[in-house]
Amino acid sequence: MDNKTVYLNGQYLPLADAKVSVMDRGFLFGDGIYEVIPSYSGSLFHFQEHMERLENSLSSIRLANPHDRAQWLEILTPLLDTSLDQYIYLQITRGIDSKRDHSFPENVTPTVFAMCSNIVPLANLDSGVKAISVDDSRWELCNVKATTLLANILLRQQAVEKGCAEAILVKDGYVTEGAASNIFAVIDGILITPPQGSEILPGITRDVILEIARKNNIPYSEDIISLDALKTASEIWLTSSTREIVPVVQLDNETIANGKPGPIWRIMNQLFQAYKQSRP
Repeated sequence: MDNKTVYLNGQYLPLADAKVSVMDRGFLFGDGIYEVIPSYSGSLFHFQEHMERLENSLSSIRLANPHDRAQWLEILTPLLDTSLDQYIYLQITRGIDSKRDHSFPENVTPTVFAMCSNIVPLANLDSGVKAISVDDSRWELCNVKATTLLANILLRQQAVEKGCAEAILVKDGYVTEGAASNIFAVIDGILITPPQGSEILPGITRDVILEIARKNNIPYSEDIISLDALKTASEIWLTSSTREIVPVVQLDNETIANGKPGPIWRIMNQLFQAYKQSRP
């Protein structure tokens, strides 16, 4: 077992020694939230924005934040290697109860766990990936970064079993997001992504891309995308904190444009890499 150092409830210890009670509500109910924060050369990327999303997720499940932002930074920084590109996985559950009861327990201490892993670049990124579209069968609070990811797992597995990298989720004929990503499409020369709301996770990378597009005069819009419209797109991208911007070159066995990552993706990817380097 990997003996890297992790953080658990106030202690830094080897991963092999990190133990959580079977009575933890995260284990019994999935009663918790998580956050993923990239780190480039030891600097946490858009830390304040990730903390804001963490706070919103905690508020949505009525769980008090156990630390303020300065304390979180102090907790997470020792896990980082300044010579590597990594990401922090942070999970907070409601804590350990003496009985299994659906209602919130009183006077319990949240369980806090954090670990750091290396970012593994996607192989053959310049070749693009394949995706499928599937019905979005998840719950209605997809904007909460909850640990209850069973629906996402099952949807993603459908894609994997068909030799695809991602499942693009569709609700009532409109695209929401990927099973583990946000989605962008270039349609009639406009970069489009679905608007914020309870049906999608408010992605930090998503917001960075919109900021880059605005600053570089790349036409963009936050608007609904029907599945039919998506299939006419000249480019489709998937975005996430650990994969960054991934071009889709095939959807539901149909080739997107010429079957290669498009010119706007190449421009955006270059701008995104430069943006990363410019951050303190």
